[in-house]
Amino acid sequence: MKKKKRRNNIKYSKILILSSLFLFIVIILRVLQLSLSETVDNVNLQELAAQRTTRTQTLYAQRGTIYSANKDVLAQNITSYKLIAYLSPSRTTDENKPQHVVDKELTAEKLAPILNMTKEDILTYLNKKGLYQTEFGNKGKGLTEIEKNKIEELNLPGLDFIESYKRYYPKGNFLSYTLGYATVEENEDQEEVIKGKMGLELYYDNILKGENGYVTYQKDLKGYKISGTKEIRKEATQGKDIYLTIDSNVQFFIEQALTNAKNNYGYEWFTMIVLDAKTGKILGLSSNPSFDLNTRNDIQSYLDLTISSPYEPGSTMKTFTYMAAMENNVYDGNATYKSGEYTTSDGTVIGDWNRNGWGYITYDRGYALSSNVGVINLIKNFMNSAMLRQYYRRLGFGKKTGITLPNESAGQLSFKYETEIFNAGFGQGITTTPMQNVQAMTPLTNDGMLLKPYIVEKIVDPDTKEVIYKGKRTEKERLASTQTVQKMIQLMDDTVNGLGNTGSGFRIPSGELIGKTGTAQIASTNGGGYLSGVEDIISSFSGIYPKSNPQYIIYASMKRPSGGKQVGIWNAVKEVISNLSKYYGTEVTETEGEKITTYKVESFENKKLDDVKQVLNTNNITNQIIIGSGNKVVNQYPIKGITITNKDKIFLVTNDNNITVPNVVGYSSKDAESLLNLLNIKVKLTGTGYVTSQSISEGTTITDGMEMELILNPKFTDE
Repeated sequence: MKKKKRRNNIKYSKILILSSLFLFIVIILRVLQLSLSETVDNVNLQELAAQRTTRTQTLYAQRGTIYSANKDVLAQNITSYKLIAYLSPSRTTDENKPQHVVDKELTAEKLAPILNMTKEDILTYLNKKGLYQTEFGNKGKGLTEIEKNKIEELNLPGLDFIESYKRYYPKGNFLSYTLGYATVEENEDQEEVIKGKMGLELYYDNILKGENGYVTYQKDLKGYKISGTKEIRKEATQGKDIYLTIDSNVQFFIEQALTNAKNNYGYEWFTMIVLDAKTGKILGLSSNPSFDLNTRNDIQSYLDLTISSPYEPGSTMKTFTYMAAMENNVYDGNATYKSGEYTTSDGTVIGDWNRNGWGYITYDRGYALSSNVGVINLIKNFMNSAMLRQYYRRLGFGKKTGITLPNESAGQLSFKYETEIFNAGFGQGITTTPMQNVQAMTPLTNDGMLLKPYIVEKIVDPDTKEVIYKGKRTEKERLASTQTVQKMIQLMDDTVNGLGNTGSGFRIPSGELIGKTGTAQIASTNGGGYLSGVEDIISSFSGIYPKSNPQYIIYASMKRPSGGKQVGIWNAVKEVISNLSKYYGTEVTETEGEKITTYKVESFENKKLDDVKQVLNTNNITNQIIIGSGNKVVNQYPIKGITITNKDKIFLVTNDNNITVPNVVGYSSKDAESLLNLLNIKVKLTGTGYVTSQSISEGTTITDGMEMELILNPKFTDE
């Protein structure tokens, strides 16, 4: 028996030894695998180790600010808060100081009015089972400092806040469709980011948002950085700041005029653009109804009417039809035709707004009376569809202007058959945008040169102050001769200021506003012709002010004016022009019969001052402002390519090392600002109109960063 027992012990010992040896070998192999393999069981060991010993923290980039030309903040980042509620009782270690939500009913009741939620909705979040903490959906995000303080004053246990940023628009519905908006979203890493969704915020999203950075460091068991250890850091690249060409005051004039027209007359929508006639800068643009950029509760459409929603423009297109005839050398303004009605070869009857007509009249007269039949005869007898289409396209119709705003539409220039061609000549059957219309007017204020509209003045790095982009006057193509420009100015003048003509509603006392009216029928949505209701029209106006020295192009259009009456658009345009003339100090003061001449500015840089004076005097530009006592020109305003008149000032900076502050009292705000900017002096304007005093005396040495305040009044008098 003893022998058998001993054998069994030896047998068990062998099994134990072999088993131990096997386990040892397995462990060795596992150690080798762990030491030699990068990935085990689909887990990257190095990354796992790094996660246990290091921490990476995101350094968030600040989104850039959008400013007006006056440096008013239009869009900026502000601190916001997300509300969270701790639900787990494990957070509370002292019953006298609870750290979780104790009374859910009371908490929901108190939070409801602040979050603009119902008590029941809040309870759905607070009653979730098995959660350590909860949030409150969109209503609990983006809270302001005031809302946060209100919640803190409730002294409810278990509530906390996570600080972040949101986009804020200080002026509410100001420039709404152009600015657009940005919202807080979660990216693929579940980090909250601000993303542009509309307007400039969308178009320049990549430039505004910047680039996040990070810092990676070794941490202890509690997650704190271990003192003395190295860290890897990549700083965030801040978003760039954007300065617009938009003048806040001009924008206010437009929005105020549109609101007044809405309140006093009524319409479906109204849009208006004011363009700097010499440079292509957009000084202001708006469409009404607009919406509050912060709440967006009142948004009715996501389409920007100025660029994204083309419509049939009507008779404002007659300007460009007449220009096409002149540029093709087939226009005779004194030739006559019979007005009233015209029957096309397919039997379609097209009539003037006065179906009885005015008998036989000249083509010049037909323009002032906005005669459709005049356009038909002009096309039929002297032109063809190719002439019309080609000139329209060269002016920019049927293609995008290239304005730096999203979702710009090209409109359409589809006309083939006789009736379609005739209709296109007076703006029916084709579609355009307001932006295309102001662009097409620029040859009439630049001696025939088509300019590209632009809305961004500059883009600046907020850290280095480096200007990484500078907007500028961009010439596209010369499309009209001086003779064509002069003739069209005469025709538009007669349209507004002549007796009994269609633009008489836009007449102002000085007679300096000129332009062309348009009244287009609204196409039926079922494709069956046009609507016939008295209000089923789009009324429009393309204008230039002042005619003797064009500074502004204005385009306005109104859909479905109440009662079909034009008085709303008349008064809105005249209100804006009146405010513009007072603000910029451009009231017309020339004497009756004074001859206005024009001159296209050359580049005078590095030329002798005496030679420059001789050139200017030869071209009747006598209002020369010489800065410094040098003998050579080193800088100038206006720049090369801009057309000025003999009433304009030209500023010439000479090679004098001791240039001092000039006296700008008596200057218009525009002239004063242009001169001081030329000398790198920052300007602060107080008031509107002409300079009556300046904060820095004439003769003061100019220093870096110098800023001068100018006091303005509507009319300067030298007393």
